[in-house]
Amino acid sequence: MRKIKIDKWKARMPVLDDKGVVVDSKEMDEDLLVALNNLIGSKKPEEMPRGIDKFRIFGKIATAFEKADKTGKLELEDREYKFLKETIEKDVPASWAMNPNISKAITAFLEAKEE
Repeated sequence: MRKIKIDKWKARMPVLDDKGVVVDSKEMDEDLLVALNNLIGSKKPEEMPRGIDKFRIFGKIATAFEKADKTGKLELEDREYKFLKETIEKDVPASWAMNPNISKAITAFLEAKEE
């Protein structure tokens, strides 16, 4: 099992008008869970994992994310941790490293020790 502390940070998000033009910005809370959800959710449909095994993995990840949102600690069994780690290693946008908060959270995830 891996346990990763979930730190929160503030991020500025653009507010768009109905034409897609930025008209304002608002502050939102972000954390590793938001980043991982965005990473998984940004996959093209044809690249999204399929099958009952991945279905079960996603279910366990969703449960772990819900618990982590309440406790501040993400606890993952080895199979779910390896799946997310491989997803990060393969798909994380390089530009995310320009945000020190995301960079720190992703690095902490990748360096989580087995307990």
